[in-house]
Amino acid sequence: MSQFTVNLLQGSISFNFSMSAAEKLKQEIALLMESLKEIAIQAKSGGKPTPKKVMEYQHTGDVFFEVFCNPNIYGNPFSAKMLITVRDDRLRLTSEAELTRLIEDLDQYLNQ
Repeated sequence: MSQFTVNLLQGSISFNFSMSAAEKLKQEIALLMESLKEIAIQAKSGGKPTPKKVMEYQHTGDVFFEVFCNPNIYGNPFSAKMLITVRDDRLRLTSEAELTRLIEDLDQYLNQ
């Protein structure tokens, strides 16, 4: 297991994260991207976007790691922000990360 670094809006956090958990997160983000693209297409055509399911990824390893995003509040994938929570029995960090940056961080981790 190696260290996964998530770049937040201010600062970053690193923690142990398995490759299988990273692959699962990548799948969840791909589904979120599809929802965000559908919302953007519907908005451009002047129609009212169909509400999409929120993304809520959770993983428990050395720390509890959660990624949450409500695609219904963003007009496109480039403006989307993710709520990131990392906690254990002594520490809890909750912050935001840009979706595009989280994708870059995840790709870098998976390609190492």
